[in-house]
Amino acid sequence: MKKSSFLTGIVCMAIAVTSAQHNKQEDIKAIKSMCGCYEVSFDFAETFNYAKDSTYKPSKVKHDRGLEWVELVNETPNKLVLQHLLIVNDTMIVKHWRQDWLYENTDLYTYYKDNVWKYNKLNKADVKGQWTQKVFQVDDSPRYEGTASWVHVDGAHYWKNTTDAPLPRREHTVRNDYNVLKRRNIHEIKQNGWLHEQDNLKIVRNETGEDFVLAQEKGLDFYKKVEDGKCLAAQNWWKDNKVFWAKVRAKWDNVFAQNKDLKLEKSIDKKPLFMHLFPMPVSSEDASINAVIDGFVKK
Repeated sequence: MKKSSFLTGIVCMAIAVTSAQHNKQEDIKAIKSMCGCYEVSFDFAETFNYAKDSTYKPSKVKHDRGLEWVELVNETPNKLVLQHLLIVNDTMIVKHWRQDWLYENTDLYTYYKDNVWKYNKLNKADVKGQWTQKVFQVDDSPRYEGTASWVHVDGAHYWKNTTDAPLPRREHTVRNDYNVLKRRNIHEIKQNGWLHEQDNLKIVRNETGEDFVLAQEKGLDFYKKVEDGKCLAAQNWWKDNKVFWAKVRAKWDNVFAQNKDLKLEKSIDKKPLFMHLFPMPVSSEDASINAVIDGFVKK
């Protein structure tokens, strides 16, 4: 009986390990399927508001369209790096946002407010089988991070997480009546592309950390897969610029590796970080790039 029980336990463990490996491969397949050339629709609308001011004006409904190339920049067994490149008027390339996916990651930077991110050390048991999505600004500075499991059931493949973030790019220059966006992000893989669905809360967070929900928002970003050849300009641009941005990522990796709270300057000489980095020559040395980024990291 004891021998039989022992063998049964071994078999169960082997099945569990095989199942975990299979799920991880399904996760990786889903993440990598977000790469390629896409016609993108960006749609956002406020659904409810709870403003105490009767003169409150909700954000206008937003409908934008674009062409975007998503490049798999780097892949290791536990990390995938996806860089988005926006194509404007067929030839102009704008380095867009970046998303990193880390398997069973325990180091998380959670947005607080006012350009401050709090470092959190997670328990290994709490992130078992999960993937952290780390989202970065156009200059590779932090934006938001969250951890959750990919779900593969009934033919559906999706990842869902709720986390705090700075104001979205579409609003940070036109709205100052809230300072945190609590984002519920759903990334779902479709047959003809993928959907980034959002249910967001626009939050006023005070000095003691108390929150007031000013409004709710719905977002639907759909990435429709098209032929890679339509994004050739972005592919060529990345070949010419990838070394420069690898140096930028390496510098930020060193900043994040300090594993402590992070506060960034919003601007220097009236210019945000991306306006300092974008004009730099692609041949710039590490020291020059590091000096620019160091200027924005508050000690």
